[in-house]
Amino acid sequence: MMKPEERAIGVIIALSEGAQMPQYATDHAAGADLYAVLENPLVLEPLSRALIPTGLRIALPLGYEAQIRPRSGWAYRHGITCLNAPGTIDSDYRGEIKVILINLSDKPFVIENGDRIAQLVIAPVVHANFSISPQLDDTTRGADGFGSTGR
Repeated sequence: MMKPEERAIGVIIALSEGAQMPQYATDHAAGADLYAVLENPLVLEPLSRALIPTGLRIALPLGYEAQIRPRSGWAYRHGITCLNAPGTIDSDYRGEIKVILINLSDKPFVIENGDRIAQLVIAPVVHANFSISPQLDDTTRGADGFGSTGR
């Protein structure tokens, strides 16, 4: 079996003061935890959203993207999730990674400096060669969508 470091790609991280390096919780984790960088605790009121800084900037290899995904525990236990999920960070973006969190619960939720707020997944990207056609090939499903395949 391959070790995690044997299947890894090189990603360069720039940390601002107080930022933490993304961390994989286990050897088989797909996502690395991202941490909040806050001067003061932030109260996320019910049905409100906030842009949470991580203090990280990254340089991805060409042909890869970084995806920002919610933490399942926060989503299940507290109703906290990411908007625009998965968020995409392109390989040519060099700004700070920030996470859009929303509180879908009926209770305020406090986010502290250093809290694990989301996961970062690095994934390959394939570009398409688009072409125009007057019609598409037929399939059994056809144009049926939004629940057409059953429960």
